[in-house]
Amino acid sequence: MEVIVLQHIKIEDPGYIKDLMLLDNVNLTTIELDEGEKIPNDLNKFDAMFCMGGPMDTWMEDKYPWLIEEKKKIRNFVVELKKPYLGFCLGCQLLGEVIGGNVIKSKKPEIGMLDVSFLKEKNNDILFSTFPDKVKALQWHSYEVVNLENNKDITLLASSTSTKYQIFKYQNHAYGIQFHIEVKDTTVNDWGCVAEYKSALEEQLGDGALEKFDKEAKSNMSQMNKCSKILYSNFKTIIS
Repeated sequence: MEVIVLQHIKIEDPGYIKDLMLLDNVNLTTIELDEGEKIPNDLNKFDAMFCMGGPMDTWMEDKYPWLIEEKKKIRNFVVELKKPYLGFCLGCQLLGEVIGGNVIKSKKPEIGMLDVSFLKEKNNDILFSTFPDKVKALQWHSYEVVNLENNKDITLLASSTSTKYQIFKYQNHAYGIQFHIEVKDTTVNDWGCVAEYKSALEEQLGDGALEKFDKEAKSNMSQMNKCSKILYSNFKTIIS
């Protein structure tokens, strides 16, 4: 299996799901966009695409001009080639923008271990049908996808109290997941070293936020890892 991974900062890789893929001897091609690496012109050889999170936002094309090409390549892979795609956080927002939605600043940043509730539509979904109706999810974002309601190719699968499009799919092969299901024990501390993440965390949760967040994430890690296993196992079934 050939999988291309689009990364926007080295520490945000597919995490626990990457570990599962390596155990399966998946051939991973990682493109470090923030380090100037280019996405291949011909994406036909790849069976699936993972698009990860990052400290930048979808609208920052002047500061990060590679976002322009990235969006074109995501469109090519998802809309034209119709190949399996998983986007997390920023990767979710990039998918949402590519298929006609908008990405806006949330009324309030969503940071912490928070509930995500599935809609009844998940019961017929290949990836999420066996998930519980509610999960604790690691959130760390200040922007979100909106305005996908009129696209008949979009199915909303899960929401939180403040973010409607927590999980959505385009047709039956491309998924946007606004939260971080892919995390590992080391994730929160690693991400806390990124200035943009740390400041957002402390602004939202106060002094000592990183230590509290790390503790809460670790107490929910087994459940999140279990969900990652289900997601990855089911995702493999849509890869031809």
